[in-house]
Parts: sequence; structure tokens; C-alpha cells
Amino acid sequence: MDQVVSQIEHLIESGKWPIGEKLPPEMELMEEFGVSRNTLREAIHALVHAGLLETKQGSGTVVRSSSALEAAFNRHIEKSNLIDTLEVRLALEREAAEMAAKHRTEEALAEIEVCMAQCQAAAKKDDIEEFVIADITFHKAIVKASNNQLLQDLYEYMTDPLYSSIHDIMIMDIPFDYDKEIHHELVRAIREQDVEGARKYVNEYIHAFKERL
Repeated sequence: MDQVVSQIEHLIESGKWPIGEKLPPEMELMEEFGVSRNTLREAIHALVHAGLLETKQGSGTVVRSSSALEAAFNRHIEKSNLIDTLEVRLALEREAAEMAAKHRTEEALAEIEVCMAQCQAAAKKDDIEEFVIADITFHKAIVKASNNQLLQDLYEYMTDPLYSSIHDIMIMDIPFDYDKEIHHELVRAIREQDVEGARKYVNEYIHAFKERL
């Protein structure tokens, strides 16, 4: 059974079976993996329990998460309160800002500035839905600029389940202060490779964000 679990995990993590994809019929999978129906069902049950797969009534079994790590994060996020989860996410942003200030390339800086422009465009249109998406894309660009793949993976898994929660928090600010949410000083610090400035800025906005909660 363990071998079948590993094979299915590989198919999911490689993107051959993306999130939302319905698994092929049992007979096809039994033939592909060379196992009995019972072994296949045990493997699928284990992956459902782990959070990678989900069995839906009338729809069969579908892919729920892209990796075991993402599934584990999702389970913990579901059990954690919003403040705890955001504190971890924001702590990752602080590390990412420091590392981006140290290691950013001109290409990475250009990507961050494009994302900043998207935030500004959304703010000018007073489009909070577009702004939330642009803001998270901006932070992901900074994490990417850190040049640390593990940090990128951790941030990705932490952030996606929080989209709706972050949106709900932002729309409570009436009128919403876009200027406060556009991180000009953070971009300046990264551009100038000012590690201390990046750290100080993120510490301040982490504190401000927690105060709003």
C-alpha cells in the first residue's frame, strides 16, 4: 500500500493530477499500479485521511491539496484562530523582506515593482477585491526575491487558505486606507538593500495589522 500512496503523491505533486482533478476509475488505477482493489482503496483512504484527496458523494474522489505539506498546513490552519495564523504568515514576511534586501536581483526587484504598480492601479479604481489579490501577489514576489525555495513553499501554503479571511478584515476598514497598505518604504528598503530598514518596516506593519485585529 505504501508504494501506491507514494505513486499517487508523486502524480499529485508533479501536477499530473492537479487540485480539483477527479481520479481515474478504479480498474484503470488498479492496472496502472498493478495492485488489487483492496490495496488501492486502502491507499486512497490513507490519502483522504492525510488531506490530499477528498471523496465527494456522487463525484468520486478528487485531488484536494497539491502536497502532503500543504494538506498538513491546511489542517492546522483550520484548527488555528486567525490571529495565530496571521502572526506566522507575517513572521515569514519579515524574514522574506530581510533576505530579499540582501539577495534581490535586478530582475526580482523589477517584478516587485510591477506588483506594486498593480496595487496602486487597484487603489486608484477603489477596487478592494483586485487590491487584495495584487497585495498578496506583491508579498509573494518579495518572498521569491529572498531566493529561498523552502520559504517560498511555506509562504505559499500559509497564504492561499487566508485569501478570504484577509479580504474580510480589509473590508471592515471603512473607508479603506489604500495608502497605508501600499508598502512604498518596504520597496525602497529592498531596492537600496537596506536590511535594517526592511526589518523595521515589517515589524511596524505587523504591529499595526495586529492592532486592527
